[in-house]
Amino acid sequence: MSGRMHLAVELGGAGRHPGAWRLPGADAENLFTAEHHLSLVRTAARGGLDLVALTDSFVPPGDDPDALRGSLDAVAIAARVAPVVPGIGLVPTATVTHTEPFHLSKAIATLDLVSTGRAGWEPAVSRTPSEAELFGRKDAADPEVLWREASEVIDVVVRLWDSWEDDAVIRDEPTGRFVDRDKLHYVDFDGEFFSVKGPSITPRSPQAHPPIVLRGDEPSAVPVAARWADVVRIAAPTVAAAAELRDQVRTAVADAGRDPAAVTVLLDVETLVGGDLAQLDALAPAGADTGPRGLRHVGDAAGLAALLREARDAADGFTLVPLALPSGLDRIVDEVLPALGDAWTPAPEGTLRERLGLARPANRYERSSRSEPRHEGAR
Repeated sequence: MSGRMHLAVELGGAGRHPGAWRLPGADAENLFTAEHHLSLVRTAARGGLDLVALTDSFVPPGDDPDALRGSLDAVAIAARVAPVVPGIGLVPTATVTHTEPFHLSKAIATLDLVSTGRAGWEPAVSRTPSEAELFGRKDAADPEVLWREASEVIDVVVRLWDSWEDDAVIRDEPTGRFVDRDKLHYVDFDGEFFSVKGPSITPRSPQAHPPIVLRGDEPSAVPVAARWADVVRIAAPTVAAAAELRDQVRTAVADAGRDPAAVTVLLDVETLVGGDLAQLDALAPAGADTGPRGLRHVGDAAGLAALLREARDAADGFTLVPLALPSGLDRIVDEVLPALGDAWTPAPEGTLRERLGLARPANRYERSSRSEPRHEGAR
C-alpha cells in the first residue's frame, strides 16, 4: 500500500448541499447533460486526484418544488466519461438491493474495459419503502438484512469477474474459436438471496477486480467492508473520532483474515471554499437537512489544507465533498491542492488499483491457483 495521501472527490448533481442548484454559476440547466459531467471530471483529472466518486441512489424525489428533482445513472455517466477523460479513477455508486448481481458484474466489468482499467464500484443499499415500491418485488428491510444481502451480491459479482480467465479470449481464426471454453467457469453460487450459475458473458477486465469501495461508518456495513472492500469510506464529526473509526475498520479487516494495510481508508470532508454557507442555507428547501454529515470545512483554501494535514494520521486519504458544484471543485483543484504543498503528490499514472497501491488479484478458477486455498474474502 502506497504511503502517499490519497485524494478523491465526490460528484453528484450541483453538490451535496440541497440549495446548491440555485446558486449563481451552478449551471442548473445543464445538470442532466453529458457536458456537465465531462467538465467536472476533466477538472478533477487536471488536478491529479486519485478518483471521482459518482453518487447515485433509487430514492425518488420529493414533492417540494424547491428541491433538485431527478437523477442520472452513475454507471452510465462513468461509461460516457471514461473514453474521453483519461488519467483518473471512476467509481460510480450502484445499488444492490433491487439489482441483479449478474447485471452489476457486467456493467462494472464493461466500465473497466472502456476506461482501460480505471473503474471502481461503490455498492450501496436501498433502505426505504418508497424505493422498494419503485420495483415492486420485495419490501424494505432492516440494515442487517440489507448488508447481508449486499455481501452476497458482492460475492457473486467477484466470482463472475473471475469466471473468465485472463487468456480466455484467443481469437483463433483457423479454427474459428474466439474463446477457449476451457477457460470459462461456472460459478455455481447458491446462497441465501441468489442462485447464480454463470459464467459471465463479459471477458475479464483490465483490473480483474475493479476496486470495491464501501461505507464503513454503519455497524451493519462494517463486516461487509471488512470482507470485501479495497477502499473504505468513513464520516466522522472530528479528527479524533475519525481515527477511532479508522482503527475499528482496520480491526474488522484483520478479524476477517485480511491484511489491514491492503485496505485504504478515506475520510469524507465536506467543503465550501470561499463560499457563503448562510446564502446556501437560505436557498435550501424548507425543512431540508443542511447540517454536516461529518467533518465540514467552510473557509479558505489554506484552512482546508491545514485540516487535511492535521487529519493525515486519522486516514489514508480523503474524499472531498463539495457542497456546491462546479465552483467547489474548481477551488479544490486551483487553490487547495497547491496549498497542500509537499503534503500531497498527484496520483501516479496507471489503473485505479495501481493508483491505490493494490495488486492485481489472482483468478480463483485458474488451474494454477487451484492447489492453493484462498480465503473466501480474499481480494
